Amino acid sequence: MINNRVKGLILAGLALAGPALGQQAKTQATTAAFPAFTGAATVPVVKVSSGRVIHRFFDTSPMSPSGRYLALFRFPEETRAPKPGEVGEVLLVDRQTGKERVVAQSRGWEMQLGANVQWGATDADLYFNDVDTTTWQAFAVRLNPGTGQARRMGGTVFMASNDGKYLASYNLVSSRYAQVGYGVVLPDAQTPHNFGPVATDGIDITNTATGVRKRIVTIHDIYEKTVPSLAIPNPNDFEYYCFQVKWNPQGTHLLTTVQWAPKGGGPRERAVITMRPDGSDLHTAITPAQWAKGGHHVNWTPDGTHLSMNLNVDGQPGLEIITVRYDGTDLKTIFTPGSGHPSLNPASGPLMVTDAYPGELGYTEGTVPIRLMNVQTGREEAIARIYVSKAGGELRIDPHPAWDRTGRYVIFNGFEGNTRGVYMADLAGKLKDAEKDAKKKKALTSQ
Repeated sequence: MINNRVKGLILAGLALAGPALGQQAKTQATTAAFPAFTGAATVPVVKVSSGRVIHRFFDTSPMSPSGRYLALFRFPEETRAPKPGEVGEVLLVDRQTGKERVVAQSRGWEMQLGANVQWGATDADLYFNDVDTTTWQAFAVRLNPGTGQARRMGGTVFMASNDGKYLASYNLVSSRYAQVGYGVVLPDAQTPHNFGPVATDGIDITNTATGVRKRIVTIHDIYEKTVPSLAIPNPNDFEYYCFQVKWNPQGTHLLTTVQWAPKGGGPRERAVITMRPDGSDLHTAITPAQWAKGGHHVNWTPDGTHLSMNLNVDGQPGLEIITVRYDGTDLKTIFTPGSGHPSLNPASGPLMVTDAYPGELGYTEGTVPIRLMNVQTGREEAIARIYVSKAGGELRIDPHPAWDRTGRYVIFNGFEGNTRGVYMADLAGKLKDAEKDAKKKKALTSQ
């Protein structure tokens, strides 16, 4: 039986579906511009770029606000870790013509998310990270890819707000001590450790109009003020780092995770923290005790009040996909089993997409599914099965399936022809099926 929490998500999504589908018609591109995906798929899939190329992450769309372009990143070398100052390329792919061009270079990237290339409010606002190698200062760039006009921001970018007004970032340099692959690479001498819950590191917000960066909260603030408390008897024996920071769709809240591990190495503990954009109203949405049972990959749901996450909540092997209110209340299981990088469709509430890791859920030989799940009916299917190579560690290839802003397309990474590439699935038919299912459900419940 569907619970009220999930029902609310569905109704909120369906309210947005009408306008979104209209936008899809305006932005539809000629799929003939791209080669068809040659692997197993139950929906139309095309390869949009190849040759050491990835899109960013599962929580932002590489498709521009108009739907015309895809913004991607190309590695100079994909079989080893990046070196400080090494140059990668920011790419723009035209969905109408299939042509791609290099619009910028970046020295601020790692193997999992590239240079964190992502869009702001319009096609004239593209953000990515770079590094000044004369000072070894990391910073974000605001680029108009149409004119080439670029402006250096005062801080770095992990995620831009939906309205494009603000960039949120944690320390993309030192956080590699928490988890490598998501930030920028500087020489060791410019990559300090955090010993204890320091007041010299935290979450920064950059105003994109002025370029001014502001620290809204420190790790020490989080340690001292979040509820429930993260206090432990000997905090100065641990290294503390924030890892990832994400805007909710409405721009009214942020989430981050805090990680701490013993100096010199050892098991880490983690918690999910939420806050307002000024750093106030700090809540521990997922406690260290909850996360220790197993979990990963937190994200906001479309309502902007709840988070989704893979989490073990039943004490049995495997994970569930849960939602939880930003203050840690109202935790519900919405689908099982969980895996990979789950996110709810921004325009059609019942649908969720995720991937998996090689070997997870019975998939072998380096292939993983792109899972499409209906949280209303409990049904799922693998809309594509993609090879991601057998590389591990920071060189692994995660599909990171991401919805476009209209909720029609899913873009994901893969590995074909011995190189990384990016793929796009068209879910128009699946959206229609979900709408029919929701109408049937509504008709039955109204009788």
